[in-house]
Amino acid sequence: MREYVVVRPDRAAMERILDRGCSGPEGVVLRLAWLAGLTRDEIAQLRWEQVSFLDSRLELPDRMIPLSAELRSHLWRCHEQYAEACPFVAASSRGGRPLRPESISRLARMALDRGGQTGVRLMDLRHDWIIRQLETQDWPTVARLSGVEVPALQARFAAFVAEKKPAGRAEAPRVDEFKLWKVLQAERDTPAGLALWLTWQMGLQAVEIISLTWDQVDFGENVLRLPDREAPLTNAVHRLLLDTRRRQAGCDPHVMLTAHSRRPLDLPRLSRITRAALIRGGMEHVSLRDLRRDETREDEDVRILDLAAQRGAVSRGEVMALLGLSKTAVYGRLRRLTDLGRLIRVGGKYYLPGTVVPPEEQPAAIVTYLEQAGFAYRQDICGLLHIEPRQCTLLLKRMVAAGALAQDGQKYYLPPPEARKAE
Repeated sequence: MREYVVVRPDRAAMERILDRGCSGPEGVVLRLAWLAGLTRDEIAQLRWEQVSFLDSRLELPDRMIPLSAELRSHLWRCHEQYAEACPFVAASSRGGRPLRPESISRLARMALDRGGQTGVRLMDLRHDWIIRQLETQDWPTVARLSGVEVPALQARFAAFVAEKKPAGRAEAPRVDEFKLWKVLQAERDTPAGLALWLTWQMGLQAVEIISLTWDQVDFGENVLRLPDREAPLTNAVHRLLLDTRRRQAGCDPHVMLTAHSRRPLDLPRLSRITRAALIRGGMEHVSLRDLRRDETREDEDVRILDLAAQRGAVSRGEVMALLGLSKTAVYGRLRRLTDLGRLIRVGGKYYLPGTVVPPEEQPAAIVTYLEQAGFAYRQDICGLLHIEPRQCTLLLKRMVAAGALAQDGQKYYLPPPEARKAE
């Protein structure tokens, strides 16, 4: 097997090359490779809209790379001069046309030769950047920054850095559920979005997601029939799968297909598209596996449900005090439990299933009761629906305003059939 050869540039020579007026297109190319670790194709495809000067980072489709002060300053100067003429960062100084990959290689080769780095390739500049990152950061962090998996990094670069602890089981990052909820909404009509929903709400593994076929989706029984278990569908996943099946009518029997060619997704492609979706949502430190293995979330879910069982219902404020989380994080947690059918929301309170009449069934329950009893007081309706007086008052007001109920003092009754309106 051919040995993987890395030719490291001389650091002082590179600094001299960049300092001595290397400010045209070749300066951009060399800096992006040596100071940010971009490949030739990434340099050719990089647009100004991907350069976040505010956050001081490059926002690539599969990862985000922090900008050093020197690189940020140079790119800012180039942006002021060239951005209006061409949307691409690597553009020719004449005519403002984007540089082709072969032109990028030629410019780099000429600049490196002039600086005495005749044996160094453009790719070596990226490799040198990776090695420098490994000198100060762990394997998983450099894998995230470079887009290279940890095993490949170790195979290529372990000899260039001091011995590091194996990239073992790093503590899974806490999932920001509010950010995740926004990602799920933004990606709901994409294969990446469906995969994220299946992982987050259904607990499916990646291999289960790519192998899932439509004959395993039982819409009638509302379950996924997996080889080793049955997984009940949440309302959100049920709707997403229905929409996906309509879009894929007549295609391959697999549920997860590529967006354009309609071919089954493989594991690498699934990993890339979900990773890109999470990065776009500002969750660059989270992976698909992290969404599934959040044991802390499961423990906190149990605590919420136990509190609801003890008190009959819980509010957002009570859950905030219980878990010590922010209002938005708690809202996302309660929203997910509601969508899973593990809680029922009535107004600002959350109840366990079976302990309260769901909101969509409340008007019909009141009508049925009044057809038999003739009239009722508010406390009667509260007892019927198992909800609090304030919630009951709001519901009764809406039904009276809609003409579905009539009120005489503190009594509520059904209006004559000819005057009754559907709420």
